[in-house]
Amino acid sequence: MASFRARAQHCLVLSLSVYLIFCIAAGVLLADGTLRPSRRLLTQQDRDTMKDLTRSHGGDLEDVSLTARDGAALRAWLIRPPDDNGNAVMLLHGLAENRVGMAGYAQLLLAHSFSVLLPDARAHGASGGDLATYGLIERYDILDWFTWLSSTSHSHCIYGLGESMGAAQLLQSLAVGTNFCSVAAESSFATFREIAYDRVGQFFHAGSWVEVAFLRALWKYRLDMQTISPESAVALSGVPVLLIHGQSDSNIPIRHSRLIQAHNPGTVLWEVPYAEHCGAVSIAPQEFERRVLTQFAIDPSSRK
Repeated sequence: MASFRARAQHCLVLSLSVYLIFCIAAGVLLADGTLRPSRRLLTQQDRDTMKDLTRSHGGDLEDVSLTARDGAALRAWLIRPPDDNGNAVMLLHGLAENRVGMAGYAQLLLAHSFSVLLPDARAHGASGGDLATYGLIERYDILDWFTWLSSTSHSHCIYGLGESMGAAQLLQSLAVGTNFCSVAAESSFATFREIAYDRVGQFFHAGSWVEVAFLRALWKYRLDMQTISPESAVALSGVPVLLIHGQSDSNIPIRHSRLIQAHNPGTVLWEVPYAEHCGAVSIAPQEFERRVLTQFAIDPSSRK
C-alpha cells in the first residue's frame, strides 16, 4: 500500500511538473509572438496604389519620417489635397497591417479636403522598432506625430481615426497629451488584459498562459503590458470620442467598446448591426461617412 501511494504521489508530482513546464513554455511563446507580430512590408504595388489614389484627388503625396524617443525610425505618408480645408486627420492601422490598410479612409477624407497622415506603426510596414506594444510605447509615437503634424501642416484642427490596434493606440495617446479636436476609434479593445483573456484564456481555457506571458514581457522586455488601457485613457480625457463597433465582431467583442463608454458616459458609441471586425464601413458606408464627418465637424454633404 505504501509503495502504491508513493508511486501515485510520484505520478502526480511528475504530471504537475510537466503541466507547469508546458504552461511556462506556452506563455513564453505567447509573449514573444504577441510582441513580434508578422510584418506586412510596404511593396511597390502599395506605393503605386497610393500614388494613383492621390492623383485621382489632385493631391500631393509625400514620404515623411521622424525619429521616436527610443531612436526607432517611424515612417508615414502625408497627403495634401489641392483645396485643403485647413484640417488634418491621422489614420492608424491595425495589427500586422501597414498604412495602406487605411487607404479607403484616406480616400473618403480627401474627398472632403482633409490632409491625411498615414503612419506605419512601430514594428509594422516600413517603420523601425522590434516590438509592437499595443499602445504602451506607441502612444508617445502618436504624440510625436501629432506634434510634427501640428508644426508642419498648421491645421486648425487635427483629428484621429484608428481601427483595431490603431484604435486602441489612438485612445491611449489621449492620456499623454495629444490634443486632437476629436477622434473616432473602431473596434478597440478596452484593456490588454481583457483582450488577452478573450483571445487565449477563454479560447484555450489557459489563463495561466496569459499570466506567464505578462511576466515574460515584464521580465524579458521591461514592458508592463497590464497597464495598457484605452478604457482608462478615455475615462480621464476631455477629447470627444466616437466609438464604432460591429455587433458581430468575434475578434474583439463589442463588450470592449461598451466598457470604454461606461468609464466615460460622454463618449458616443455606435453599435453597428451585423458588422464584423472593423466592418462598419462595408455594412453601412453612408452612415459611417456621416458619423465620422460629423465627429470631425464637417457637413457630410460637402463631398466633391
